[in-house]
Amino acid sequence: MPSSPSTSSATPTQPLPCTYQVPADLLQPLWLRSRESLIDDGLVYDPIAARACQRCHLSADCLAGDIDQKQLLHATLTQLCDIEVKRFLTRHPKAWVINVGAGLDTRFYRLDNGLCNWVEVDIDETLVWRQKLFHHSERYKMLCGSVPDMSWLSQLDIPEDVPVLVVCEQALLMQRRNQVAHFVQKVGCHFSHAEACLILAGDRTQSYWGKRMGCAQYQHGLKDPAASVVSWLPWIHRIKLHSPVEHDCKRWSAWQRVVSKLPFMKRRLTPVLLHARW
Repeated sequence: MPSSPSTSSATPTQPLPCTYQVPADLLQPLWLRSRESLIDDGLVYDPIAARACQRCHLSADCLAGDIDQKQLLHATLTQLCDIEVKRFLTRHPKAWVINVGAGLDTRFYRLDNGLCNWVEVDIDETLVWRQKLFHHSERYKMLCGSVPDMSWLSQLDIPEDVPVLVVCEQALLMQRRNQVAHFVQKVGCHFSHAEACLILAGDRTQSYWGKRMGCAQYQHGLKDPAASVVSWLPWIHRIKLHSPVEHDCKRWSAWQRVVSKLPFMKRRLTPVLLHARW
């Protein structure tokens, strides 16, 4: 006779969740937005980032430095950029947004109005990670390219009469001044009329106080970002700067008191958001 089945009480092993070893320079901004989403009155709510971070492994590099201050600076710059993109899409609901070198940014999913078209430009490796962590949309296109390699401009198929916004939140911070100038000029010459939201580093971000405010190691520093951009693209007819220190957030209040004694340093100690129209 065949033997009877085992009556062992052992239960099947539960499958472990799939995890990814995402490069630290890509994962940390995603993780900072995830942390910001979990606090009261957070500046950014990004549940997609929180869900993606559950599948990723944090390295020691992600935890280095004053994380709380880095989180505040990153979240403030993200929110400032979000505000400008929202305003643009309110004025032009069917516009095209070109997001250059944003890594694992989730801005499209957070701000999508159901009508806009979005182009994500980044290197191959980052686009692969985006495909693993985020879902697909028919109005969302990915192109291989970068700030140094501007050949992606020729691959764009955007009607001439459609409003365009070029967003570059993190990538320009990793470029030297001459490369930033090249990027601005190439974009300005390619589009006869467009807008741009660019995060640019002040020239005192590597000072003691700049590092205390959450700044990382940036590759350029501009004393007057607005004047620099106008010198690179003279036909700009409107330009605005927004500093994190000017933000109406109580978590910045201590720094606002410090900077109030040196107002000429307000836009030099941290990266700032520059919004230009031509």
